[in-house]
Amino acid sequence: MGHTLLAVLGLFLLNTLLYGHAEGTDAVLEVPEFTLFEGDSVTLRCKHRTTQHSMTATFYKDGSLIKMDTNHWSSTTGELTVRVSVSDEGWYKCQFADGTESEERELRVKAGRRSATLTADRTIIPLGGNVTLTCSVEDPAGFRYQWFRQTSDYSGETSPEESYRVISQGGKYTCRGWRSEPHVITPESNEVVIKETGTDAVLEVPEFTLFEGDSVTLRCKHRTTRRTMTASFYKDGSLIKMDRNHRSSTTGELTVRVSVSDEGWYKCKFADGTESEERELRVKAGRRSATLTADRTIIPLGDSVTLTCSVEDPAGFRYQWFRQTSDSSGKTSLQIENVQESFRVISQGGKYTCRGWRREPDFVTPDSNAVVIEETVSNRATLTLQPNWPQIFRGETITLRCDIQGGGDNQWMYEWTKDNLNIQAYNEHRIISATEADSGEYRCKGRRDSYSSTRWSDVITLTVSSNRPKAELRADDRVIPVGGSVTLTCSVKPSSSGWKYFWYRGEKTSEPLSSQLSAGPIRVSEGGVYWCRGGRGDPVYYTEYSDPVTMNKKVPNKAVVTLQPNWSEIFRGETITLRCDIQRGGVNQWTYEWTKDNLNRPTTYINYRIIRVTSAHSGEYRCKGRRNLYSLTEWSDVITLTVSPNRPKAELRADDRDIPVGGSVTLTCSVKPSSSGWKYFWYRGEKTSEPLSSQLSAGPIRVSEGGVYWCRGGRGDPVYYTEYSDPVTISNNGPNKAVVTLQPNWSEIFRGERITLRCEIKDGGDTEWEYEWRTTSSEKPSNQNELSIRSVSASHSGVYRCKGRKKREKSSTDWSDPFILTVTDKAQSVLTVSPSWLSAGASVTLNCRVKDQSAGWRFYWYKTVPDPSDNFYSYELLPGSSSGTEQDSYIVDGQTHTAGYVCRAGRGDPVFYTDYSQPQFVWSADFHSSASLTVSPDRAQHFTSDSVSLSCEGNSTEWRVRRSPENRYLSDCSTWGTMTGSTCKLKTNWLSDAVYWCESGSGEFSNSVNITIQNENMILLSPARPVTEGDSVSLSCKLRSQTFDSTVFFYHNEKVIQSDTRWELNISAVSKSDEGFYKCHHSGQESAQSWMSVQAVSRPEHSSFPVLLIVGLICGIVLILLLLLLYRYRASKYTCFKRPIQSESSNTDQNEAQCSTYDSPQHGDVCLYETIKHSEDSEHGGSQDVTYSLLELRNFGKKRKQHTPEERSVYSDVRTGAADDSLLYAQVFSHDKGKKKNGRSAPAAADETFYSEVKPGSSLGL
Repeated sequence: MGHTLLAVLGLFLLNTLLYGHAEGTDAVLEVPEFTLFEGDSVTLRCKHRTTQHSMTATFYKDGSLIKMDTNHWSSTTGELTVRVSVSDEGWYKCQFADGTESEERELRVKAGRRSATLTADRTIIPLGGNVTLTCSVEDPAGFRYQWFRQTSDYSGETSPEESYRVISQGGKYTCRGWRSEPHVITPESNEVVIKETGTDAVLEVPEFTLFEGDSVTLRCKHRTTRRTMTASFYKDGSLIKMDRNHRSSTTGELTVRVSVSDEGWYKCKFADGTESEERELRVKAGRRSATLTADRTIIPLGDSVTLTCSVEDPAGFRYQWFRQTSDSSGKTSLQIENVQESFRVISQGGKYTCRGWRREPDFVTPDSNAVVIEETVSNRATLTLQPNWPQIFRGETITLRCDIQGGGDNQWMYEWTKDNLNIQAYNEHRIISATEADSGEYRCKGRRDSYSSTRWSDVITLTVSSNRPKAELRADDRVIPVGGSVTLTCSVKPSSSGWKYFWYRGEKTSEPLSSQLSAGPIRVSEGGVYWCRGGRGDPVYYTEYSDPVTMNKKVPNKAVVTLQPNWSEIFRGETITLRCDIQRGGVNQWTYEWTKDNLNRPTTYINYRIIRVTSAHSGEYRCKGRRNLYSLTEWSDVITLTVSPNRPKAELRADDRDIPVGGSVTLTCSVKPSSSGWKYFWYRGEKTSEPLSSQLSAGPIRVSEGGVYWCRGGRGDPVYYTEYSDPVTISNNGPNKAVVTLQPNWSEIFRGERITLRCEIKDGGDTEWEYEWRTTSSEKPSNQNELSIRSVSASHSGVYRCKGRKKREKSSTDWSDPFILTVTDKAQSVLTVSPSWLSAGASVTLNCRVKDQSAGWRFYWYKTVPDPSDNFYSYELLPGSSSGTEQDSYIVDGQTHTAGYVCRAGRGDPVFYTDYSQPQFVWSADFHSSASLTVSPDRAQHFTSDSVSLSCEGNSTEWRVRRSPENRYLSDCSTWGTMTGSTCKLKTNWLSDAVYWCESGSGEFSNSVNITIQNENMILLSPARPVTEGDSVSLSCKLRSQTFDSTVFFYHNEKVIQSDTRWELNISAVSKSDEGFYKCHHSGQESAQSWMSVQAVSRPEHSSFPVLLIVGLICGIVLILLLLLLYRYRASKYTCFKRPIQSESSNTDQNEAQCSTYDSPQHGDVCLYETIKHSEDSEHGGSQDVTYSLLELRNFGKKRKQHTPEERSVYSDVRTGAADDSLLYAQVFSHDKGKKKNGRSAPAAADETFYSEVKPGSSLGL
């Protein structure tokens, strides 16, 4: 029976130790008090105090419902099992279906796995001695321990024991901790190797560290005898001398009261010479002390606190515990069996201390520091605020009261905190006149003795407004209707409860009209000034007075505003009167109020008169009448006064300006803007003359005499006049005819050109004319016969007419026929170039045209000069175009590098120019050192996934890379790539097919490259730059993501040149015939085509076939000439020659022409003209002859094209020197007169000139 009772008591204590529970609620949540580690499993149990039945419960963490998953699972018995991680740390509670809810309990989790640590007081077992092993885990409450020993032939486990173990056998030891509730097993601890001594003499020295003042006995034992023997002791190799702190005995023992100087290595030695091994004695400065800590200082209701007593180097220590129940009582010892445990779970309040003691060597620490533990009693403290208003204002009186529920007749002491700072110790805290300094969070609790108290009450937050509140008075209307009333509402801002309101009429110091206990409105039917204020509490605390509200009472009379004179529009300078009439006003003495645009006017009279009205008087006018201070009429209806800012002007119109013979013209006068009340005054000649007539309306008048007519309007008394109208000249028609002409008379006029419109009078004779123009354009022509427009614009477009009037007569011509002038927007030049790509020896043809082509243009031609510092080009005029060319084409010869061109057109005097055309380029693939572009990788086609770089090199440090896509604008690298130094990296995710080139800071263009970037699956790999004739070239077909598995077709200019499984096309020695477009085809897929350019290899001139031909020809000609010289004096009807003759009297050469009739060479023959000059040394009186020969070379080929004699001629000029001359030169001109190409005539000089060096021989006789 006794064992059963003890077991039940033990289980109760264990449950209390592990979980604890609250006494104050029907629901209790059991949560371990100790700290858990990651990976531990714990079961939280929710129990109902009033029933023994298992009930389903829901669990909450930090106020949120816990969702079930693999690490959180619940059962129907009110349990929640958690495999904990750091995120599970927090405050938990549970709730049953009947609404019963537990208090929150904290679950503490530490990062990392819980581990066991094994220590030993020494690692060598002395002869006949032992070693103490200690196994420790973090937060050891509830843990038991398993021990393991391993030898060379045995590994085993011992039964579960306490946290220490005394052993006398050597081996490799480990341990681990385990706990059944909740179930946890730590990993095995570190290994500790314990050895048994191997010598006959053994010195026993403590393994743990000693402190100053400790006493220790060192024992020297002999393994082979049990007799007591005297031994000598050595420290650090020196014999220890005996003194009061070092005493020896005959039993082989040395007792030492240690100090820091005693730390070192010790050994002992028997008289027979047996000597022990050295053992270390460790000593730490200072006294050993005990330290007491608690996991918390307040015991929650029904819960407990864990105390931990710790000493330095705790091996072999046991612990004593003491409790003091009051300041006046002494401390009592708490005796328990397991005093070796360093922790103690308590559930009672008090002042606790501890100390450590050890038996071998004997040592007791001083008492530890005191830790005060408070016990929470089941009574509950409740804090109330009286009066319980949600907001307190400065100056109010309030009381905070602390009540202990179920406190009985106990004499309680009270503690208060405001913002966690302690204040008075009474059950009431009264604040007589609150200020904002009294704002804060208040709590209280009751204390029964020094170490037991209630929990803190819930917080009451007190907020004291810094200002006295003010009442706010609102009226649903400020005017009391006839026979009605108005509702007044008083409130306090900011809003709070407990107010009653006091009402006043007239003065604030008067007695209140009434008081109400709520914010209910009151209704009033009397006019006057009203106030209110609020009050609450005892004595009454008053708010500030509200702002006054003035109530006016309406009378039934009606106010009406009238305008005199009542014109629809009033003009600046007129006099008007606004009048306020009170209907059925009787004999009352009324005062009046006026408003203009809702702004009060100061006048209080019935009439509001404005002598000279201005635009500032415009607005909406109302009035009302007041019978006394608080009785008045309604506002009148609005009358809107609009004052025009300018004096109006009369407008005079004539149905015709020319009076027909015997007829008349109708004149009409009106005022703009239109309004009523006008009469009109008419004048002829001067404005200052007397009016012809006056009328009371705008009726027209008819006149039959020519002259200048005027009119003006007037109204009011005195009369207010308008401005005079513009004059209208009435005249008689004449027989002459007016015509409008345009100079220059181009079919189309562009914006910015200079033109002249001229009014010409047909058959005008010598009469002096005045001119008048009419036009629908914005132009306002003068009365001259010419209208000159320096820079015409679209606003000048329109219809123009004119007429003439004789200066000395009042007759004029009819209006001319309309002339329509249309001005087109700025002229734009458009340039085209041909060809786009340069080839060897080819010329470049530029063609310029003007959009909306018209006559008179000359064309100006420019070459672009790049400047990478900005985005534009500068332009240089091409030779021969400074004054422009009549032809719209221009030929550039000798262009070998990439170049850009622009053009513009001009005409007129001064010259009007069109805009420059967009730059057009002729591209060259030739590579030159001053500016060059290279592509990496070096090919013309690329996938969008490829990385493509363009690099500029040459005689510059500043570069830009440009491209020209087909039918799109030029752009540079910053738009479609990234420029770094002289290299541009393309953004190949953009599809493009464009020409790329470099432009240098020195104004040069590089070679151009055509690059295609595409998103297809197949491309052709071909060189991006030209290849040299004779080089080997390899073209290949490439797929984006697969290999070739069938026939690959290669095309040259759309013809198949290879079809097999090879994906490469190899040309061993490329020639000019290999130039052209290439592409490849595979399995229904086809690459884009790319142009491969082939450069010819340059050869020396003397090796060319045409030169050899000419040299041979010249030799034949010379031979023929020698034969002809034999017959030079024979007359022939087929020859005509000129001979220069030197006069004997002068050195001047004269030409003597001798001609005879000859037949022209036949068509198709070649005519050879030769001049042979023979010179002799002037010192010997030699002469110089020149002989011209006409040679006919006939063609005998069939079906040759017939040519005129001029179509092909060869001229040879052979000069012979003296006998010592060694060279003969022949100059041959070959004319090939072809068709005019691209608007350019063939030059007058020969197309080709050949010079041949001939060495004369003796056979020539020269």
